[in-house]
Amino acid sequence: MKQFRTLLVACALFIGATSFVNAQSKVAHIASQELVEAMPAFKAAKSEIEKLNKTYDAEIRNMVLELQNTIKKYSQEAETKTDEENMKRQQEIQTTEKSINDYRTNALQDLQKKEIELMKPIYEKARTSIQKVARAQGFQYVLDSTTGTGVIMADGKNLMADVKKDLGI
Repeated sequence: MKQFRTLLVACALFIGATSFVNAQSKVAHIASQELVEAMPAFKAAKSEIEKLNKTYDAEIRNMVLELQNTIKKYSQEAETKTDEENMKRQQEIQTTEKSINDYRTNALQDLQKKEIELMKPIYEKARTSIQKVARAQGFQYVLDSTTGTGVIMADGKNLMADVKKDLGI
């Protein structure tokens, strides 16, 4: 009877320990920013945004150069013009400066919109793939181990290789 009781206690402890191990959450990690930057679509989107940025910069530089030339011309002719005409020219310069600033602001907003438009599907694709791989491997939580995200130690399973394989990169 004593042996039966010992066996029963041992079985209960074994079942309890097994349940405890199974109840623990499985946690993995991945550096999501590194993953996104490795995706070909990210590189293409970055290139397109840089190209658009260079186009806007060139246009703004041309506008500023044109304004500087106009200011120089008006300054040289100021002595030969009436005060009324010089005032009109000053207003014209101020209007042009305002339009350049407005154009610059609109260009920045356009660049931000374009970046969101191009990057959102890339981030979504990465997130979907991370979830797919994590679920397939039985992970309940995936932490972002990108530097500066708050994860101090990441000794668990790194999903980077598996997610890259899933994405074909």
